[in-house]
Amino acid sequence: MKRTALIVGGGIAGIACAVRLAERGVAVTLLETRKKLGGRATSFQDVRSGEWLDNCQHVVLGCCTNYLDLLRRLGVAGKIVWHRRQHWIEVGGRESAIGRGLLPAPLHFAGSFIRAKFLTLEEKNQIARACRKILRTDRRAWANRTFGEFLAGCAQGDRVVRRFWAPVVVSACNLDPGRVSAAAALHVFQEGFLASKTGADLGVPSVPLLDLYDGATALIEKSGGQVHLGAGVERLDEHGAVTTAGKGYEADAVVCAVPVERVAKIVDEATRARDSRFARLEAFAHSPILGVHLRFDRPVMPRLPHAVLVEPPHGTQWLFRKDAEGKYLHAVISAADQGPGAGGNGWMGLSEDQIGDCVLEDIRACLPDSTDPLLLSVRAVKEKFATFAPTPGVESIRPRAVGESKIVLAGDYTDTGWPATMEGAARSGYIAAATVLGIDPHEVLVPSLPTAPLAKVMALKA
Repeated sequence: MKRTALIVGGGIAGIACAVRLAERGVAVTLLETRKKLGGRATSFQDVRSGEWLDNCQHVVLGCCTNYLDLLRRLGVAGKIVWHRRQHWIEVGGRESAIGRGLLPAPLHFAGSFIRAKFLTLEEKNQIARACRKILRTDRRAWANRTFGEFLAGCAQGDRVVRRFWAPVVVSACNLDPGRVSAAAALHVFQEGFLASKTGADLGVPSVPLLDLYDGATALIEKSGGQVHLGAGVERLDEHGAVTTAGKGYEADAVVCAVPVERVAKIVDEATRARDSRFARLEAFAHSPILGVHLRFDRPVMPRLPHAVLVEPPHGTQWLFRKDAEGKYLHAVISAADQGPGAGGNGWMGLSEDQIGDCVLEDIRACLPDSTDPLLLSVRAVKEKFATFAPTPGVESIRPRAVGESKIVLAGDYTDTGWPATMEGAARSGYIAAATVLGIDPHEVLVPSLPTAPLAKVMALKA
């Protein structure tokens, strides 16, 4: 008889698990509360305009080998547009571009870094010294300390932290250097920027995020499985689930792929009581992300596909051009509980009009061509539970896929070895699939990009 698996949660982790199981001939039933797949990395239909908008602009780096593998399996790898350079714009409009050149890793950014205008020569030397130390550091030894402490030990000045380290870390880890675990931040720089030449290449979807997951349903159904959208789960145990509509599902294997804050709400009390993994989930905190869609009456950013804003007045971090002309921009503010709002809520405590005013001021401060264009509309999307907060000590509470009960856990919060990213979610789904199949996870996981020979040599030097 064909083996069956029930997966609750249709985000990236659930999709990744379902796809790998379906490929192995398992009949998968995938239940998703929403009317679409993708979880937090998806799109919604705006009630005001009727358009499909992404919750927030998601990007993929070249080092995200498992997420990219998932896109290939879904047949949508060609819908990612790749950029080798990141554009940084200071207040006043001065531009710098950081991208890989001809030298091997970890020196591949050297040429563009030397030419970068937003950093002084001394700051560039500070960064170079810190990168050498990063190459030689065992990030596991820093799991209980902040990246701010690590940078202080590398004699990094406040200005270089604000202008370089913070923008990268906040965007990648969704916490600022003073709050984020050094292990998580070191991971970003070691694997994303230093180990391989293509690790930091920036991939941006050319379609709404929702369109990336369309192929999952066909793959699941081809193997005898089924996808049920709008199927909220009320109770989950080792044998199956009951939906809020009262419909029951049973399977040989059960995978819980919902966000960490929802796990305790659906897993039955008896299972939680005898499986130590679930008690630790209460210790997880979250960090929010704010995505802001802005439309202007004429081009604002016509040349650049994206931009990192360097110390703008209110702290808007990234801008992405969403149309050919540059009249439609998407702004991203990670760690959005910090920023201009009062009462300790940062950006999240602002109204949509206030958010629009702050982002517009940041845009006009950094983009000289944006002074005259008229802002036609603002749509702010607050993701309160965007990611778990990778604070010091969090690695010790991230659960394994398996425990005392037979429920398999999947999600970016599980013990994947990666921060809270789409790569982490894809890896967790692959690990969950391997667990269901009873095979070593390395049989399904895609290896990380190989470390360049020079990077290996430099990492060994004292």
